[in-house]
Amino acid sequence: MATTTLTISSKNYSSWSLRGWLLAKFAGLEFEEVVTAPDDPSARAELLLLSSSILVPCLRHEGATVWDTLAIAEYLNEIMPQAGLLPADRIQRAHCRSICGEIHSGFTTLRASLPVNLRGHFPGFKIWSRAQADIDRVCAIWRDCLASSGGPFLFGARRTMADAMYAPVVTRFLTYDVKLEPLLAAYATTIMMMPEMVEWIAAAKAEPADVEELEVEY
Repeated sequence: MATTTLTISSKNYSSWSLRGWLLAKFAGLEFEEVVTAPDDPSARAELLLLSSSILVPCLRHEGATVWDTLAIAEYLNEIMPQAGLLPADRIQRAHCRSICGEIHSGFTTLRASLPVNLRGHFPGFKIWSRAQADIDRVCAIWRDCLASSGGPFLFGARRTMADAMYAPVVTRFLTYDVKLEPLLAAYATTIMMMPEMVEWIAAAKAEPADVEELEVEY
């Protein structure tokens, strides 16, 4: 049987790579990582938001090649439904897919203004008003989900694709010192304490390469 691989780019800077990697981990899929160097043109285009066609992460599994993060999520749910990447309830599944689609296609100002940087920490960071609108929307999504499910994850006791999709936003909020109300701060802590996140962040901090365009200067 062919080896299952997941192609990713920088662990320090790539939100999409983190999403795809978490989805595969949540599903319990065994895979080998293939890491694209940050100076690779396609990787830089992804990291700097210069390409509308993002080909990383890319999952190769039993003849299938899947390179869009939402497509990876749906594929993993199809082949490993027991992992619970989507809630069991029909209405909750619809809600989960909707908020995943929203983070997948929207929040462009948040992405550009607060790029993922797991090695960075910028207390007192001045947030642009348009980025604040994106932050407020993310907080509203989390607040609604947690109030409905009771937490600790967005749809209850089990992690779903929504938690993987919003995990990079959690890191953005911590990197740029975004203040969160207690309910949302507790959710952020839950995400950051997951063993998978601990593993990913440790690897990100060990990366030797910097992408200067994604480093905030004062």
